[in-house]
Amino acid sequence: MATPPGVASRARGAFAARGLCAALCAALATCATLAPRARGVTSASIAPSLIHARSGAAGGALNLTIHYTDSESESGVPSPVRRSILRFPAGMGIEIPELRSCAVARLRTRGPSGCPPQSRIGGGRALAEVHAGSQTIAEHIALWVFLGPLRNLSPTFLILGRGYTPFDERVVLSGAVLPDSPPYGEDLSISIPPIPTLPLEPDASIVTLSLSVGSTARRPSSHAATVVVPRRCPLGGFPFAASFTYADGSSGSAFATVPCPR
Repeated sequence: MATPPGVASRARGAFAARGLCAALCAALATCATLAPRARGVTSASIAPSLIHARSGAAGGALNLTIHYTDSESESGVPSPVRRSILRFPAGMGIEIPELRSCAVARLRTRGPSGCPPQSRIGGGRALAEVHAGSQTIAEHIALWVFLGPLRNLSPTFLILGRGYTPFDERVVLSGAVLPDSPPYGEDLSISIPPIPTLPLEPDASIVTLSLSVGSTARRPSSHAATVVVPRRCPLGGFPFAASFTYADGSSGSAFATVPCPR
C-alpha cells in the first residue's frame, strides 16, 4: 500500500506527520493576538514552545497554549469556539515508533483506558467557563491526545477532554490533517462540539487550552513519541498560525513564532 500523504515510514514503524505537532510547560515563545471581525468581540492568542527539541533530530515535545478573551462582555466569558485550524511549520512533525490508533467510540465510552497505550501521543489541560445567572462557573478539564484512524489515507488525532466538577462532562474532539503551503507544512482542523452545562444555561466556553505532543522527558524512552524538528530554521524562527470560528458567527486569527533551537 502506498504511503499516505503527510506520513513517512521510519525504522521500527516510526510515523511522521509533517507539520503536525499539536497538539497541542516551558518558556513560551512570541505571542500575538489579532482582533476578530467587527461583528464579534472574542479574540484569541497562541503561544507555542519546543521542549528539549533539537534541530535536525527527533526528540522532545511541542507545547501549544491558546487563550480566548472577550474584553467587551460584562461577564468576560468569550463566545464558545466551534472550529480551530492550527497551522504548523513546514518540515516539523511527530515520530511515533509504535504506530497504533484509537477508535472514537472506545474513547467516548471507556475513556483513556479504552485506547492502546501506544496510541497516546500527548496531553494537557484546559479551563472552561460559563456565565450562569449572576455568577461565572469555572471547570478545569484534563486532556489526552491520541492518534486516530486514517481518514482518506491521512492521519487523524483525537483529543479527550474530561471535567469532573461541577459538570462532570466528557468531550471528544476530532482533528483532520490538511496540506498547506510554505512557510507552513500542514494544518490541523479541529471541530469543537458544544460543552453543555446546566439546564437552560449557555454552553461552556474554553478560556485557556494548553496541549503538549511528544515527550517532555529530557531522555525519552525508545517507545515514546517525539517531535521532529527541521534541520534548517527560518530567519526569525518557526512560524505558527491559527484561525478560529466562534458560536456567535465571528472569527479571528493569531500568529506566533518559536525561536530556533540551539
